[in-house]
Amino acid sequence: MADVLPLVEARLRSALGEPDARAAVTFLGTDRIEVLRFQEGDIVRYATLGMSAQPMSDPTAVLADPVKGPRAELVLSVRAGLADTDKVLRPLAVLAASPQVEGVVVAPGASLDVGEPLWPGAPFTSVLVAEPGGLIEDLELDEPLDPVHFLPLLPMTPNEAAWKRVHGAQALQERWLTHGTDLRDPSRGSVPLE
Repeated sequence: MADVLPLVEARLRSALGEPDARAAVTFLGTDRIEVLRFQEGDIVRYATLGMSAQPMSDPTAVLADPVKGPRAELVLSVRAGLADTDKVLRPLAVLAASPQVEGVVVAPGASLDVGEPLWPGAPFTSVLVAEPGGLIEDLELDEPLDPVHFLPLLPMTPNEAAWKRVHGAQALQERWLTHGTDLRDPSRGSVPLE
């Protein structure tokens, strides 16, 4: 069985270039999660590395399958220089560890909440998990392993998160699109929700 993480890092590098910084976080009882930072013009991207080492398993399953199951890494893109977004490293690592710690399966349309601002002064405490395949192509692995998806994270204000719980992820994304919301603005306000 091939070690997945070197392949994942190679895919990140081929899509985003060389990381200019990396940090590692280890939580009790979990594998180490790294967060890599990639700078491209005025956009900074943070990508997790370590979440895909194990497949995510159904929390209702008696035994976790060590081979089969969805695998993913998280990617957050924000405009550089507008906020101290490098402090997002720990919250991102917490989110990436949630399948191991809480037994959740992170999938498109899900909301993930860290319970505190994503970085100092951020108007966001949660993110919407978007569809993979845009910025970074899925990484196919040898059978019987599932491919690794690179899931974009879209920061949500508390009002947007509450609205999304009622109306759904698709409706929130359409509202962002309709209002021309810059989802990479680290200090943006909530989209109009009336």
